[in-house]
Amino acid sequence: MRRATSWAPAIATGLRASLLVWALAVLAGCAAPAPPAPPPQPQGLVVLLPEPGGRATALEVRQPAAPGATAVTLAQPYAAARLSSAGPEPYLASAQEVQARFGAALAALPAAPARFTLHFVEGRDDFTEASRQQIEGILAEIARRPVADAVVIGHTDTVGGDAFNDTLSRQRAEVVRNALLARGLAAGQVRAVGRGKRELAVPTADGVAEPRNRRVEIQVR
Repeated sequence: MRRATSWAPAIATGLRASLLVWALAVLAGCAAPAPPAPPPQPQGLVVLLPEPGGRATALEVRQPAAPGATAVTLAQPYAAARLSSAGPEPYLASAQEVQARFGAALAALPAAPARFTLHFVEGRDDFTEASRQQIEGILAEIARRPVADAVVIGHTDTVGGDAFNDTLSRQRAEVVRNALLARGLAAGQVRAVGRGKRELAVPTADGVAEPRNRRVEIQVR
């Protein structure tokens, strides 16, 4: 007896599977696109300010919290970097922008230390004529600071023994200190020390009368 075979269930099952796959494909195609990534969030600003006297400086800006971000080197006055979640972005700021953004903060900072050098006649604690004329400029620098103090450091050349030069360097420092006190500074504002011939501005052999080593250095803070 011949058995009849029905393919209808198999065909129906295959059809349903095909329709299901097609429906999933249509749904995937109609799905909403992924939202765009949020824009980088600002996190600050770094600006390289000019150094007093025009001294060259540089600064490297890194952001470890921004993986893959490239470091930025600031190597000229007012070179700047905007900090964000995407890393530092370099650009060139201006004096006007710095004043507008940071003027109040900069005005509140203490003045940068100022340094002066006065030279002396060989073997004596008398100023050279050129250095005598610098005293007024030093006083003006001190006067413009609301609270100022000065450290006066005496030096000598290498002529003579250690004891002689230690004494001479201290005498030179005291001459400068007294000149500052005579112009109104309080005794507690000026400290004088002597270094003898141990810290030469111009290295020389012993016994050399180098004028640039016969000096007093004044640090005004």
